[in-house]
Order: sequence, then C-alpha cells, then structure tokens
Amino acid sequence: LQDLTGDGGVRKEQLRPGTGQPIPPSASVAVKYSGYLGNWNKLFCSNGNSKYPRLMKLGKDITLWGLEIGLLSMTKGEAALFVLSPEYAYGQRGCPPSIPPNTTVLFKVEVLDFIDSEECDAFFELTYEQQDRLPLEKVLKVAATEREFGNYFFYKQRFKIAKDRYKRALSILGRSSSSKAEQSQINASKLLLFLNLSLTYLKLERADRALKYGELALEMDQGNAKALFRCGQACLYMREYSKSRDFLARAQCIQPFNRDINNELKKLA
Repeated sequence: LQDLTGDGGVRKEQLRPGTGQPIPPSASVAVKYSGYLGNWNKLFCSNGNSKYPRLMKLGKDITLWGLEIGLLSMTKGEAALFVLSPEYAYGQRGCPPSIPPNTTVLFKVEVLDFIDSEECDAFFELTYEQQDRLPLEKVLKVAATEREFGNYFFYKQRFKIAKDRYKRALSILGRSSSSKAEQSQINASKLLLFLNLSLTYLKLERADRALKYGELALEMDQGNAKALFRCGQACLYMREYSKSRDFLARAQCIQPFNRDINNELKKLA
C-alpha cells in the first residue's frame, strides 16, 4: 500500500488509474464511496445506490481528514482503496453506535467527476465594487466555471439547479465593457448561457421562458441554428405552429442535414 502521510495514517491501493490532473484542494467532487470496518466485512456508510451522487466541496462537505487526503491523490475516473487509522478518521471516541473507539476504517472510492471552484469561491467573497474592478479574463473564467457546474447538473437531470447556475453565470457577466473587443468576449459567453437556459427551460416544460432565452441568443447571432431550433421547439410546445415553422425552416436552411431539425419539422407537420 502507498503511504500518503508518511506515518501510515492514510494508505492507498489503486484499483484503476484515472486521467488528467489530481483533484485540487478547492474542488467540488462527485464520488462513489463505501466505508467499512474490520477486514472489509462490515459496511457502515455508502452512496453506491445513488444514481447521481451530489457534488461535495472539499473541506466543507467532506470532513473526514484522511478521506480528503486520499481524494487529493486521485484523478478523474480513478478507483482506489484507502485504509485510515483512527487519527485520520473518527479518533479515540469513534462514532457510536456504528464505529467503535480507536477504529481503523476502510474506504473504497471512485472519482466520477470534479470541478475546481477556487476562482469562483474567491470571486463571490468580494464586494460588487471589487468584482467590477477585476480583469475581464478572471470574470469570464468564473462565469465559465459556473456554466460548467450548470452543465454537470443538467446532465444529471437536475434541471432547476442547472438553471440557477446558468443564471448565476449571467449575473456575473452584467458588467459594462470598456471596448468592443471586451464586449465581444462577454457576448460570446452570454450566447452560450442563453442557449443553455433555453434548453433547460424546455426540459422544465417552461416553453415561454425557453423562447425568451432563444430569442435573446438570436439578438446576438441571428443565424444561430441552435437558437432557431430551440425557438421552434418552444413554439411547437405552445402550439404556435406558424411561428414554429418559421424558426425551424430558418434553422433548416442553415443546417439542411441536421437530423434533430428535420425530425422536429416532421413532428410539426
């Protein structure tokens, strides 16, 4: 076993390698885990039955010191076994009645995903005035991270949380720009968020809101096939068939071989 702490307190056996960089200390992680007593024969905690494990913030949601040390040694997709001595787990008192005093515990962990939120955490601790003075590059990075959180929740089908994260990213981009080049960068980020929100509201069966964000995207890029498609979907849902046909036909002109657009036109017909 690999000794991660130098004193034998946290030992690791890798079951499957991952890819990319190790998890940073400021990350939010999605993991599958199972905790055992003894020789892997008594399970005391697990989220293995959860289809979509929640994102947990290191240092906040994960409070077991040894487990956090273990996670910081892992990469996305990696699976590992950890042996935690009492000093790095539940200490002298244990956690009655599940965990006796002075107990070594074992964890099996699989890293599904993680998002580094260091810049976001620092950004939201600032006042509005301080946020407004930050370089645009940092603001765009924070907005991109918030969008990444939104995408994570969207693909886990947690659409309300995804919608809130996309809107949070939009609120960050509300600053005034000092040049056309800066405004162009801001608009490019906003366009992605408008498209994300349009699709998310379709999933939430709020076609009126989906249409609103699709039209906002079109204000920035009138030839955006994805925005036209979203608007067409929203109008079809609201039974505004003529408007739907107009949006979808325009989208089809731009992408004549797009299967989704053509299928939506068949549905409309």
